[in-house]
Amino acid sequence: MAKPNYSFEKRQRELAKKKKKDEKDARKRAERDAGRADGAPEAPESESDTAPE
Repeated sequence: MAKPNYSFEKRQRELAKKKKKDEKDARKRAERDAGRADGAPEAPESESDTAPE
């Protein structure tokens, strides 16, 4: 029986983990960019900045 190649298996797990993380980052980036494209401000403005008293 052949000996298992643990280094190969570990590398495959690392690649799968990296791919999953990259996909999640891309999805979050797309959602953030879509929010900006809809005209939503990045940070809400406070009322004291817009109306001086």
